[in-house]
Amino acid sequence: MGIIERLQQCLDSQSLIVGEALRAHPACIYLIPKAIIRPGSTEELAAAMTVCHELGQTVVTRGGGSGLVGGTVCEGEDILLSLERMNRIESIDVLGRTATVQAGVPLQALQDAAAAKALFFPLDLGARGSATLGGNLATNAGGNRVIRYGMTRDMVLGLEVVLSDGRIISAMNSVIKNNSGYDLKHLFVGSEGTLGIITRAVMRLQPAPLSENTALVAVSSFDRLVRLLGQADQHLGGAMSAFEVMWQSYYEAICQGGKRHRYPIRDSYPFYVLIESLGANQEADNQRFAAALEALFEQGLIEDAVLTKSRREAEALWAIRDDVEALMSLFPYFVFDVSVPLAEMESYVAEVEAGVKAAWPEDQCCIVFGHLGDGNLHFVIRAAGEFEQVREQVNEIVYEPLRSRKGVISAEHGIGLEKRPYLNISRSQDEIELMKLIKRSFDPKGILNPGKIFEA
Repeated sequence: MGIIERLQQCLDSQSLIVGEALRAHPACIYLIPKAIIRPGSTEELAAAMTVCHELGQTVVTRGGGSGLVGGTVCEGEDILLSLERMNRIESIDVLGRTATVQAGVPLQALQDAAAAKALFFPLDLGARGSATLGGNLATNAGGNRVIRYGMTRDMVLGLEVVLSDGRIISAMNSVIKNNSGYDLKHLFVGSEGTLGIITRAVMRLQPAPLSENTALVAVSSFDRLVRLLGQADQHLGGAMSAFEVMWQSYYEAICQGGKRHRYPIRDSYPFYVLIESLGANQEADNQRFAAALEALFEQGLIEDAVLTKSRREAEALWAIRDDVEALMSLFPYFVFDVSVPLAEMESYVAEVEAGVKAAWPEDQCCIVFGHLGDGNLHFVIRAAGEFEQVREQVNEIVYEPLRSRKGVISAEHGIGLEKRPYLNISRSQDEIELMKLIKRSFDPKGILNPGKIFEA
């Protein structure tokens, strides 16, 4: 009896898609897998994985589909696993400030549910409407507020995971302090579905902010930009929640001459920074925020500023930062997500920009933006030529300069397939061998997301 027949014995038609019905699923635009498993519960998934493990069937887990590194690429012989039906927020504990959620819950759904209880889930990124919490956990997503609240890893208290052989590991811890042996959840967070399948989680919530202040400021040099980061945080007394930097290349590409977004600051500057502060007293925090901007002006760190007066105005500024869809007109392009120490950042960006211009003097563009406060930069690079050849050349231009600067090839999107050849830039051979040992221990048959992060 084959894998499909065996799965049909333990899954109903809602939980297993096969044959021509596969083509109707949104995950099957480019490649058609052998089947799609859509479990309605952890127990259903465990039963399916028991069968897959017995028969050596490879399984690729897919979240919201917003990843950028080929982490959910499915070959024709793979089975695709979607947790889209496991999308319930099971409970919100107001007293303990936790949320128990299934892995298929969209990020924005948890944000909204927490807000309805006067609580706050601080993870935030542009794909909030489609990205799922399981995907956020599997890639250890970062986003806009890492500078204050940390990565997804810092927001999870407990996990439930199905291992490759169908065993269920339920470590749904709900307290902040738990030093009872190894903290197993951190093995699965950021593992990109290669060690186990996250099905449920206990997420840590925060008190809802009672005040919010946002400004867009213009900065004339990178040296002043770095000094601004430290001084803004100091003047705001630790309340700064975001420090998002747009190089002029990004600002102009998104605003498109004022046709797509009205220019908040019309004059041309090398850098534009979104500064956000969250607090507990709107009137007092308004005064503190305005005083901080005034002090930064007096220190010569900012040239111009727009201070928002309403949530609507703040959303208009954030729309510029989040509107990466505006870059679709440049397609085909290559997107990068790297980290580099602040002391190395200016020279690194200059080297990448120079490398792109030297390789393609005429038809190219290099657009830069990033979170900066956590060292994270994003590049969007377009160059003329045959796609695969250009991609390999652009990858070398972006990744190789990181080696000497102790930079990181992936800040928040993972490794997947796209970055696998460059893992040794950020990780030593001993580290990679240890990762492979862990992989073999958890998934001895190599059936979970095969070929991702490194070759078996």
